[in-house]
Amino acid sequence: MAQVGIIMGSNSDLPVMQQAIDFLKSIEIEVEVDIVSAHRTPEKLVDYSNNAHKRGIQVIIAGAGGAAHLPGMVASMSPLPVIGVPVKSRNSIDGWDSVLSILQMPGGVPVATVALDGALNAGILAAQIIGASDAKVLDKIIAYKEGLKQKVYKASEEVKNI
Repeated sequence: MAQVGIIMGSNSDLPVMQQAIDFLKSIEIEVEVDIVSAHRTPEKLVDYSNNAHKRGIQVIIAGAGGAAHLPGMVASMSPLPVIGVPVKSRNSIDGWDSVLSILQMPGGVPVATVALDGALNAGILAAQIIGASDAKVLDKIIAYKEGLKQKVYKASEEVKNI
């Protein structure tokens, strides 16, 4: 049973969203990946949003470029936490249209928003949400963050030796 649903508006978003997929799989969180277009498959969007929690999904990561309606539309219908990943697409205005479309949600319809093309952070945030109630996942997040810290200490020592 997948714990995190990762959806995107089109397959052109996959190279960015792959960061979240890879991170979550690396810490043994199951993912369900699909393409759900807010504009081209609205019926699929409604079905996905209304039923993801019934399939065991605990967090949804939604990536979208351009007008980037996917994360907000999912959040408007799903009881699950939604993390939006603005994707800089070829039809984007330097990515700002995507960032603002995901970031500027009305009260009552929250979408956690990460940086432009920041799917890795979306994966980490999804794991942290799950880790709040799953000790095994929490331990993996703690180990991951310790690894980040150790990389900085190692780089610090290497720089001192230049």
